[in-house]
Amino acid sequence: MTFRQAILFSLLQGTTELAPVSSLGHGVLLPLFAGWTGVSRNTQFLPFMVALHLGTALALLLFFWKDWWRLTRDTLLSLFFSSRGEDRPETRKNARMMGLLIAGTIPAAVLGFLLEKKIRILFSSPAVAAAFLGVNGFVLILAEYLKKKGVSGSLGQLPMSRAFIVGAFQSMALIPGLSRSGITMVGGLLNGLGHEEAARFSFLLSTPIIVGAGILEVPKLFRQGAGGMLHLAVAGGAVSFVAAYSTTFLLMRYFRSFETERALAPFGWYCLCLSVVAGIWLALH
Repeated sequence: MTFRQAILFSLLQGTTELAPVSSLGHGVLLPLFAGWTGVSRNTQFLPFMVALHLGTALALLLFFWKDWWRLTRDTLLSLFFSSRGEDRPETRKNARMMGLLIAGTIPAAVLGFLLEKKIRILFSSPAVAAAFLGVNGFVLILAEYLKKKGVSGSLGQLPMSRAFIVGAFQSMALIPGLSRSGITMVGGLLNGLGHEEAARFSFLLSTPIIVGAGILEVPKLFRQGAGGMLHLAVAGGAVSFVAAYSTTFLLMRYFRSFETERALAPFGWYCLCLSVVAGIWLALH
């Protein structure tokens, strides 16, 4: 892998991991379009991708550090003071929010641990990624028409059972082409959340999954990355961090600004167009 290829992969990963357009689908199609078929076969490609995910995870943690600090602190305080009846309403609210995140994380964590490698080996072909990018686009557009009109519920009003359902939506992103953030936002919209709250819940739910996957793969980064790609992995992780942080900032502003509009529809049409282009490309090559 050249330095230019590493930077392009890093920018793509950092940008699309959190946008509702599927980073894995784009990661499968980029080598196809660019003619880099030999890159992903390199034994050190996995450690490189691990570094990119770590960069994305760090960006999420930094962007939402105040949320995680408040939720963790108030959950611990609630556990300590609730037995005495001394916990404050704000403390109980944040502790409940942590409970929603735990409930929403369970489906993707369990299914990811059991099935992720098998699913990605089975489905990570350009044709399948292109097809499911089309499915992703259709789902994003359809969700905007199926959501409850005039409803912009807050996370504080979300029942625990519905948080689990949103987490089940997130687990569908194990299939290349289906966006983790996009499909999770769809789950949030269909369960009464507004765009901004659905995006926030999606990003918070993604954080432990991405961090956990990165931590599990870190030994491979050092075990296999001692060769020529280690410096590319470090540079790529830094680029992925900057791209992911910038994307998160822009997306949160976007969904806040277009709360009452069909904010997911442009991403859906983009995925449909890319699916068609990839399909034509595959047919001609």
